[in-house]
Amino acid sequence: MTPNPVRRTLMVLAATTLACATSGAFAQGKEIRIAHVYSRTGPLEAYGKQTQTGLMMGLEYATGGTMTVAGKKIVVIEKDDQGKPDVGKNLLAAAYADDKADIAVGPSSSGVALALLPVAEEAKKILIVEPAVADSITGDKWNKYIFRTGRNSSQDAIANAMVADKPGTTVATLAQDYAFGRDGVKAFKDAVKNAKVIHEEYLPQTTTDFTAGMQRIIDAFKGVPGRKVVYVVWAGANTPFKAAHLYLSRHNIEVVTGGNIMPVMASYKNFPGMEGATTYYFGIPKNPVNEWLVANHYKQFKEPPELFTAGGMTSAIAIVEALKKTNGDTNTDKLIKTMEGMSFDTPKGKMTFRKDDHQAMQSMYHFRIKVDPAFAWGVPEAVAEIKPEQMNVPIRNKR
Repeated sequence: MTPNPVRRTLMVLAATTLACATSGAFAQGKEIRIAHVYSRTGPLEAYGKQTQTGLMMGLEYATGGTMTVAGKKIVVIEKDDQGKPDVGKNLLAAAYADDKADIAVGPSSSGVALALLPVAEEAKKILIVEPAVADSITGDKWNKYIFRTGRNSSQDAIANAMVADKPGTTVATLAQDYAFGRDGVKAFKDAVKNAKVIHEEYLPQTTTDFTAGMQRIIDAFKGVPGRKVVYVVWAGANTPFKAAHLYLSRHNIEVVTGGNIMPVMASYKNFPGMEGATTYYFGIPKNPVNEWLVANHYKQFKEPPELFTAGGMTSAIAIVEALKKTNGDTNTDKLIKTMEGMSFDTPKGKMTFRKDDHQAMQSMYHFRIKVDPAFAWGVPEAVAEIKPEQMNVPIRNKR
């Protein structure tokens, strides 16, 4: 009996559809899909682009150039959150649901990061936070799907407090009025034991005229004897350092701050001898991973790697090391179990994910600024490595 032509056509279509679906599932099973949600545009564009560069270089380094783990190809899906929490939230949800991302990395902004945390929890997928800093990310807003390779506000603040916290010192703080700035100041105040904090100045993220804020700081120091210091917590291109040099130096008020990207550190040349603590500067750590990063970054871009480039590389290494241990298995529960307490080598040396809050415990670096005509920026020369065990970073979550 000759088959009905219509029925035969439907049978062929069904078989073709099944074959395509099976082929797609097979291809997907052979891939490890990583979503990178970051500020490709917006106020933290420079940070985001550096993180992306570091992520790709880190994947190259950790996979030996193959971009595979356990025979599975690594696919990176880029998402531009524009520095906007609502945009980032929607992009991460789409990355997990539509793009079938196994793991996500990002974002650049702490405000965006706080919006992403519940998305990862709802999707039951891992989000590796890099470089957003706010303590609340691994603190009271944390959930078990969140790991952070970037330093947190407490690590920044404790390290800088170790620089500024001397008897007879009076401190004011200057920070941006959002999670990054407020968490940074709170952590700094918690860490200070000897100095006295007399004033907190918060300004909008988009501030360009710092005159009024500087005057309030100067007024707060009137009649105060001894050493006077302003601890600055600031991110983005619109930095207060030029204004600080203009207004504070004439009142013998010192500045203490963390490291930054090199265009920002150009203003550090106005503060020779200024001290602070940074998470990374390419010339400070001495280890094979950093040597590879510096050499290959120079080779590819004709310039040294930036602070956030090292962070992106660190997140990539953490992902690959975890996947090697699971033999490429991207099951979330298995990855969480593998990553809790996991140690891995980075451009900063060895890091370890703390089991309690998944914060990467890492060194910070006490620096002193040197003005060198060969460099367009103030050069952070190492004074001392501040190791994780020296910082006593508090656990702030409610686990």
